[in-house]
Amino acid sequence: MVVNPSSGAQPQIMDPVRQLRTALPEAEGVLYEQGAGPLPQVLVDAAGEAAARGGVQGVCGGDGTINTAVGPALKFGVPLMVLPGGTFNHFAADLGVETVADACAALAVRTAVRADVGRVKTLRPREGSPASGAEPAYFLNTFSLGVYPELVRLRERWSPRIGGPPATLLGVVHILRTARPLRAAVNGRRHSMWLLFAGNSAYRSMGVAPVRRHDLADGLLDVRIAHGGPFARTRLLATALAGVFAKTRLYAAARPTRLLISDLPLDAHLAFDGEVVPAPSALLPLRPSARHGDEGCCDVPRR
Repeated sequence: MVVNPSSGAQPQIMDPVRQLRTALPEAEGVLYEQGAGPLPQVLVDAAGEAAARGGVQGVCGGDGTINTAVGPALKFGVPLMVLPGGTFNHFAADLGVETVADACAALAVRTAVRADVGRVKTLRPREGSPASGAEPAYFLNTFSLGVYPELVRLRERWSPRIGGPPATLLGVVHILRTARPLRAAVNGRRHSMWLLFAGNSAYRSMGVAPVRRHDLADGLLDVRIAHGGPFARTRLLATALAGVFAKTRLYAAARPTRLLISDLPLDAHLAFDGEVVPAPSALLPLRPSARHGDEGCCDVPRR
């Protein structure tokens, strides 16, 4: 069990280490600290130990920490126990795991689900970009380019005060006033776009910022694109105010098996599960597979 206390958990939440020691007294816990070495290596060691003992790899942290644990869990073929302990816990919420106690209860009755893992293969890497051509980067929630990472950040900041839909709307208004669209090629065709979003499995809502999923193993890559172009800023803002993103020509949605993105500018960034990194020149998001035994799936306890 690896607990990352730097994930940004709210101070009023009960200490997760104390909760785990009470609920799972036989679990071997590791409280990750910066001096313990790189977090990815700590998680690799924990997954290897779990595999050797025939156990489960537990991780307590936010979406970024859980994302880092996916690769080791897949490598060693161990179930991944997700405990919400960060600022953003979207994957845990889609599992129905709102608290550490929820995760422990699911483990106690051996309840688990199979969850898809989205993959992104870097074709032409740059310094600081994720993954080489041989090793894919993974995402459990979303992969995104353009203004989407900033939109999510604003929505998360404002939604506790005004609610999710109004926060999304205000975020769109703010971004469209200050940002510029991204120019890149999608499947060989050049596009100007405000954002490109790819979800790991289909999301419920059809807006620009989807929030929840019914099925975490449907094998789908849920792609949304908000296009740029002449007067696009004004028209996109108007459709945001009307709440009809899915019905405008500026907004496209598809569920392809893969998506080739190339000719990305040098200053482009992308986000995996909320973690922002420099973008490579070209990359290939791949649809996950829900087939049993596929490396694109992992088992996770579910409430």
